[in-house]
Amino acid sequence: MLVFLAEFLSQYESAFQVFSYLTFRGILAAGTALAISLLVGPYMIRKLNYHQVGQAVRSDGPESHLSKSGTPTMGGALILVAIAISTLLWADLRNPYVWVVLLVTAVFGAVGWVDDYRKVVEKDSRGLPARWKYFWQSVAGLAAALFLYLAAESPATTQLFVPFFKDVAWSLGPLFVVLTYFVIVGASNAVNLTDGLDGLAILPSVLVGTALGIIAYLVGHVEFADYLHIPYIAGSGELSVFCGALAGAGLGFLWFNTYPAQVFMGDVGALALGAALGTVAVITRHEIVFFIMGGIFVLETVSVMLQVASFKLTGKRIFRMAPIHHHFELKGWPEPRVIVRFWIITVMLVLFGLATLKLR
Repeated sequence: MLVFLAEFLSQYESAFQVFSYLTFRGILAAGTALAISLLVGPYMIRKLNYHQVGQAVRSDGPESHLSKSGTPTMGGALILVAIAISTLLWADLRNPYVWVVLLVTAVFGAVGWVDDYRKVVEKDSRGLPARWKYFWQSVAGLAAALFLYLAAESPATTQLFVPFFKDVAWSLGPLFVVLTYFVIVGASNAVNLTDGLDGLAILPSVLVGTALGIIAYLVGHVEFADYLHIPYIAGSGELSVFCGALAGAGLGFLWFNTYPAQVFMGDVGALALGAALGTVAVITRHEIVFFIMGGIFVLETVSVMLQVASFKLTGKRIFRMAPIHHHFELKGWPEPRVIVRFWIITVMLVLFGLATLKLR
């Protein structure tokens, strides 16, 4: 929004041309979202406490979690508002990719909000029935996939690129829609499964989002893309502004979500953040690198799948409890230790993912 004003004012004052730089607007987006989160966070927490929008804790989980009962949840709405306001202020709204990511984030956030509302306000332990949750996730994921496929302007936008290799790219054709659907919906649910401890999901989301912002900038810059032998996707660089907003909003939320948490993000935040990250990864054609950087999300999801499959097939459990972060808690790891070690792993995976941009 402010891009249009800056373009107009730059006719009279050249200093306003600085707003044409993606890096500058990305930093402004991060700062704006961070400020919104920090300023609005205390008010939001007071309101959630006043209306008794508290988290219900599983009775079969670690005993240390029983004290978390009643902690305000649905705080992810703050993250989404901060991201939306910041992106609308600093991104070029003529860019279709910006709207795709914003709309996907909003729809998945709405699905999570309904689920949270039914659980904590209406006291329905089932929340939004799984079939309806998956249905609306599928509708949003397929809509985004079809739009990106039909709006593709070059072969690179629908190819699958393999890291570590300069010239390995497979043309997906209609399979692009299938891949995009699974990346978006899968990432959404993976982040949601990870969101089980204070700050466990939000910092990895910030780290991966920041890395995807760097990738978006490079992929959207023809000279950098050519130098690094990565696909050039015209217009994708604008997503670095969105990723900056996501990082700022996430860090602001972490201020209140760090152990011991004053507020939880709930499905409204987790589902939306995962879908947003997956959508950016698809647009920038770095799905495989995204799965590397988000290895913690993958690990959490696989642990649940293995646990369910093992119990159904053999009647035995592989882990003491799934997702795997609860397994480590039940082994005696204090919650902060689990959280920080998972953060450290994410930092290493993100750095490795970024290294693949040059190791080709």
